[in-house]
Amino acid sequence: MTMIDAIRILLFPSLMAFAASSDLLTMTISNRISLALIAGFLLLAVASGMGIADIGMHAPAGAVVLVLTFMCYLRGWVGGGDAKLAAATALWFGFDHLYDYLLWASLLGGVLTLAIIRFRQLPLPQALSRHAWIARLHDHEEGVPYGIALAAAALGIYPYTEWMKVAGF
Repeated sequence: MTMIDAIRILLFPSLMAFAASSDLLTMTISNRISLALIAGFLLLAVASGMGIADIGMHAPAGAVVLVLTFMCYLRGWVGGGDAKLAAATALWFGFDHLYDYLLWASLLGGVLTLAIIRFRQLPLPQALSRHAWIARLHDHEEGVPYGIALAAAALGIYPYTEWMKVAGF
């Protein structure tokens, strides 16, 4: 296995897992995660010999998702970190896997939202309320850590992308 293959296998999944855990624990997704995804895509695309035309087909996928998710952000449906994470993820998938990603992110996001609504209807045991992240997750005034659904969908789609096929998986 080459260094490029190791990066291809580890970088994207690691960043997605970090985004999900960050959103769960803090209800924020740092801009650094989205920027690392963008930089990682560009570096890996160049290092693996992806042509400029192919890179050019991934960029509009990210731009389309950024516009759509920014509109959702303006309506208060998603957070800004979620919008940027979805767009950076779309950059990796291009149009080839974009529909599947958005479909799974929507479905998983719906399930996550319903689960959190139900969780918030239950009384929070005092032992759990001492943990700030659980108390925040239980708070009716807080949003939903949608980055969890975005990351789960991305991790489910990633094994079927060209990134993994060229690594021999």
